[in-house]
Order: sequence, then structure tokens, then C-alpha cells
Amino acid sequence: MYRTHTCGQLRAEDVNRTVTLAGWVQKVRNLGAMTFIDLRDRYGITQIVVEEHSDEATKAVAAELGREFVLQVTGKVIERESKNPKMPTGDIEVAATSLRILNRAITPPFTIEEHSDGGDDLRMKYRYLDLRRPPLQRAMALRHRMAHAVRTFLDKEGFLEIETPYLIKSTPEGARDFVVPSRMNPNQFYALPQSPQTLKQLLMVAGYDRYFQIVRCFRDEDLRADRQPEFTQIDCEMSFVEQDDVIDVFERMMRYMFKEILNVDIPEPLQRMPWIEAMERFGCDKPDLRFGMEIHEITPMVKGHGFSIFEDAEYVGAIAAEGCATYTRKQIDELTEFVKRPQVGAKGLVWIRLDAEGNVKSSIDKFYTPDELKAIAAKCEAKAGDLVLVICGPKFKALGQLCALRLEIGDRLGLRDHFKFAPLWVVDFPMFEWDDETQRFYAMHHPFTSPKPEDIEFLESDPGRVRANAYDFVCNGTEVGGGSIRIHDPKLQALIFKVLGFTPEKAEEQFGFLINAFKYGAPPHGGLAFGFDRMCSLFGGADSIRDYIAFPKNNAGRDVMLDAPSAIDKAQLDELYLDLKPVE
Repeated sequence: MYRTHTCGQLRAEDVNRTVTLAGWVQKVRNLGAMTFIDLRDRYGITQIVVEEHSDEATKAVAAELGREFVLQVTGKVIERESKNPKMPTGDIEVAATSLRILNRAITPPFTIEEHSDGGDDLRMKYRYLDLRRPPLQRAMALRHRMAHAVRTFLDKEGFLEIETPYLIKSTPEGARDFVVPSRMNPNQFYALPQSPQTLKQLLMVAGYDRYFQIVRCFRDEDLRADRQPEFTQIDCEMSFVEQDDVIDVFERMMRYMFKEILNVDIPEPLQRMPWIEAMERFGCDKPDLRFGMEIHEITPMVKGHGFSIFEDAEYVGAIAAEGCATYTRKQIDELTEFVKRPQVGAKGLVWIRLDAEGNVKSSIDKFYTPDELKAIAAKCEAKAGDLVLVICGPKFKALGQLCALRLEIGDRLGLRDHFKFAPLWVVDFPMFEWDDETQRFYAMHHPFTSPKPEDIEFLESDPGRVRANAYDFVCNGTEVGGGSIRIHDPKLQALIFKVLGFTPEKAEEQFGFLINAFKYGAPPHGGLAFGFDRMCSLFGGADSIRDYIAFPKNNAGRDVMLDAPSAIDKAQLDELYLDLKPVE
């Protein structure tokens, strides 16, 4: 037996017990007469003491130890003279009677502690060492608990967990597919699933009316803090349901998760906000409701005063930054530079300051009287001591820029507490979005999303007016999950394909298997998928999903630990009938 207890298990009631522990050496402190060793495993740290009267063999082993040596210790649990209340095992230590080195270690490239001195790239390269650190161990444990809670809840709700294949047909709508060449079928390719969307719909046709899967998905797209090329979804589908039925089940699931994992109660029922309201009040379809500072349109109020930038603008909107009237010119210039960044894209920023006495000062005060500026501030619900910030341009572009500015100021003012939660449903999304470059409509969600029944009449005459029977679960400015009621009528599906520019032949080529399946009696069905990695980072109070994935990729999509992707040899290429094209 390598151990009788873990390194986080022993307490004061274990004093005088003889135990065996095994783990990694966190730290060695040689004080001459005595040596103290911090022994670590994923459960915690126990202090080991090699005393002056210990036998010479034990002392000799203690003298050899270095960081990350794998060590087995046998000894007696004793009460510590100097207790450490910050450690769960801080009331005791183990007086070693035997030390056995199970494996030696070279000096690690960074400290394996709560706060490491290693940079992101270094820790990614040695991810197996980074995973020994307590923050990542807590993250992995949280992920496990959340997966267990999901399965527990959905099992009680009658859902079956059914696996779907990873090697499927490429359907290039949306993000790019990762493709896999087939040796047995020369010059043909599988795709890795962006989601099991069509497969779970086929399960509904097959009569499995409540399906779920915690499943890996793959998208070849640019990365950011909450995006990885491979990620995990809680994928769900239900038959004989309408939107309210789906929302009811998964709102209860999220309420269960918050209570079970964090002991947090969320409101009941959750707010449902139409997409257009979310856009006009918060500038995005995933609003952060932890703080106010809502967007207000002031277009009619600012026209006709000779300020050409506003005169030429389709839309003018503003937010009132609470308590920011004291911002210096330098701080306002910093905000101006922030909105001018390429990723935000505004041309500039107009400001109106209301001081503590209610006096007004503005960057445009030569075009507007003090009373007119105060009226604009009042429209934005600004109070004395607030700073009104204004952006203009094409409506939805300006709204997005105001959203970015709102979140930036929220961060600066400390209004985005990671452990304050403000969930809601965003509903009534547009069915389609127009792309100027290709001069065609694309599905905002996917081609199988059902339109609102009352909007079907506009599908051919005015597609931009059609709303989708779709819904997103949003929390703290993050889209945690989303879904829709699906199309089950083959005629309606054919019409949607037509609006999206698919010829009947193209629709048959890409989705014939689903179209044909629907001919055999498809039930009304709908579902959604939660981003499991995002959900874990949300519950863990983190901005990035990376620490909640055991072996993530970096921002370039590379696994720097495995050095992947990498070249393969010519023999493998020949087997796959592939030739490589030189990179330009």
C-alpha cells in the first residue's frame, strides 16, 4: 500500500496514528537540527518533520530531496507546536520514521504553487506540471462536479445520454469544418462535428424524445478567451415541445446547477428579453445585467444644431458613466483611444460632464446650449457627478461600440463582480442576417431553426423581418447556451433552404439524409446546447475557459505541449492520396 491517507485528509483527531502518505515534495526547509517537508497531492498539503533524533537513513533521504520528488512517508501524526490556520491540515504534522524516494525530479521550469512565476506560454508547454497547481486542480474538480450534476438532473427528467459519431459529413454553413481524409475512400473527407445538430434531430425522428450528450465539438475559427478549436457542449433535444417547454426544463436545470454547485439562488422565473430590446438597451445580444449604464438613443435631440458628425449619423447613442464626472482629460482620452481600437472601431467619443453641483461642460458645448446638454444628460438618466459618453454611426455598429465602452467602464468601476450572477433568456432573434459581401441571407443560428409562426408569411417577401423561434441563456455578458424550436415540416424546410440560396440539388447533396428522414414522420421538436467550458468558467469566476480544459490550445490553435499540429511523413500522405501545396 503506497498510502493510508491523502495529503489533505489528516486532522487533530488523527494524532498518535501511524500513517503512510505519498505525493510530491512542494518545499524542503532544512533548519539544521530539523527538516520540514511540505508533501502535496491533489487533496492538499501535509507538513512532514524529520527530527533531530530520527535515524540516519531517514535524515540521509531528507537531505537528497528536491522540489517535485515523488516521496512516500511513514510516520506518526503529532500536534504542531506552531499551527497554521490557513491550511486544513495545519493543526498536525507527521514525524517521519521512514522516507522513500519513489521518483526523482529535475527542477521544474516554474514554481508549482497557488500563484506561479511561470508565464502562460511556459505553463502551456508544461501543462502536466501546471495541472498540479491548486487553482487548476480546483478547476478540474469543479468541472467534474458540474458534469455529474448535469447528468443527475437530466437523468431524473427522463433524458437518455446517447453518443453520436465524430466522423460525419461536412456541411460548410457557419464556422469552418475540421476535415479528416479517408484512406479507404480516396479523395473523400469526413468532417469533425461543429455540433451534433442534425444527428440529434435524427434521434427525434427515431423516437428518442429526450436526448442529451456531454459532447466534444470542433470549429476551425479564430480563438479568444472563451473559444477553443475543440470544446464541450451539453447538447440536448426534446420532442413534442414548444419554446416554453424547453425553457422551463433548462431554466430548472440551471437553477439546480447554481444551487448544487455554488449554493446560489437565481430569480424565478428568469427575465425573457427580446433580441431587439437587448440590442437597443445594451448594444449586444448577451447583455450584462449586473450593472445599469444602459444605452439611450439621442438621435432626434442632437440633429439640427450644426454639428456635422451628428448631422450625418444614422444613429446617436449615449451612456451615463456613474460618478465619472471627476475623470481627468487624460482618462477621457484613454477611453477615446479605447473606442478607436480596430476591435471596437469608433471614430471618436463625445462627452458631457455633470459636476457635483449640476453644472454642465462638454466637448461639443459650442454647438449646444447648457440647457440642451442638460436635456441630453437627463435623457441618459445622468445625475450630478456623472459623465455622459456619446458615439454615433450606423445603428447596430454604434450600438456594438457603445456595448464595448459600457463593459470597459464597468470593469474600471468594479461593477462586474465574478460572483454576482444575473441570468436571463434572450428571445425572438432575427431568423436571417444579410451579408453585403456575398449579397445573400445567412441563417443567424442554423438552417433548421423554425421561424415564428406569425412571421412565416414574410419568408419570401421580406426575410429580414422574420423572427426565429430561438432562445439564448445569457449570464453576466456571456452566452452560456442557445437553441431553438426546429423545423419538422419538409415543405417549410425547403422554403428556408430557398431563402438561404440553396438550390434543391444543393440542399439534397448537403442535407438529403435529414430531408429524407423527415418524410417518415418527424415529431415537433426543439432543444439547445450549453457551452460546458463557458459554464465552468462562469461558475469558477474566471474570464477564460482555458483553465477549465485539461489540455487546451493556445491563441494560435496550437498544442505547444504536444507540438501539434505537425507535419506528417510522405508515406502517410501517399496513403491518403494527398499532395501538399507550398505556403505562399
